[in-house]
Amino acid sequence: ASMCFHWKSLRRQVRAIGRVEEVSAKEADDYFNSRPYKNRIGAWASSQSKILDKRETFLKNIDYSFSKKFFSEKFEKENLNCIYSNFDIENISHVKSILQDDTINGFNVTIPYKEEILKFLDEIDEAAKTIGAVNTIKKINNKYIGFNTDFIGFEKSLIGLIENKKPENALILGSGGASKAVKYVLNKLNINYSTVSRKSGKSEFIYENLNNEIINSFKLIINCSPVGTYPNTNDSPNIPYEYLTEDHILYGLIYNPAETLFLKKGRTSGCKIKNGLEMLEVQANEAWRIWNS
Repeated sequence: ASMCFHWKSLRRQVRAIGRVEEVSAKEADDYFNSRPYKNRIGAWASSQSKILDKRETFLKNIDYSFSKKFFSEKFEKENLNCIYSNFDIENISHVKSILQDDTINGFNVTIPYKEEILKFLDEIDEAAKTIGAVNTIKKINNKYIGFNTDFIGFEKSLIGLIENKKPENALILGSGGASKAVKYVLNKLNINYSTVSRKSGKSEFIYENLNNEIINSFKLIINCSPVGTYPNTNDSPNIPYEYLTEDHILYGLIYNPAETLFLKKGRTSGCKIKNGLEMLEVQANEAWRIWNS
């Protein structure tokens, strides 16, 4: 899980402590490594001699970050003097001291902090408030405003998958926070949905009770659980795949690996399949738009 911070104007920070405007990558490293929260640094990369903006990802026990790779490639391709870095935080309470730093203009949030972060915000966008989760935050006039760009990414990605054949019912695998933006979009598109979880009482179905009738009643199946994510690529949600047909559509929020076992089994059964990469790319670009608007 991660929390990704978007820093503005390293030049301004460096000048504020009496340094020259042009800073080397090493100076930038030394400066940020000297910050009070340096013990929570997970990774830091810098390659440009003049740094205008800095975006950072705060991680919790994960070894890779979509955001870091995406934005680093974006910065290089568009010749932007920006850096995206990964940091490790153990729990949401660490946000308090970070938010007091007036050099921070905004950040991204990933699970498990998308819901916990709400109590630290001054305002929440209407869509994010309805969803109950925030993944993008912008600082405006010393106030932190929360947004949700996940639903925008999922909606665009899903519409491209179902095209003109909108399914009547969708089955959501997983009842955690990742499913909130998905439910919001399904409501918006007037697609009925039911959820599946491991324990009774948390959803309409539990995995062990899924049968042919249920599977055939839901032509769209969306995996919102982390099952199958790298490195656990031999795992897949416990559904009766033998009942899948070429009329089914399988969508997985996971992007690593590109084809999870869940999607592979769907493809073998003739289903249309899609992973979560486009969703992530769209939500990241929307976050960038919000930061810079």
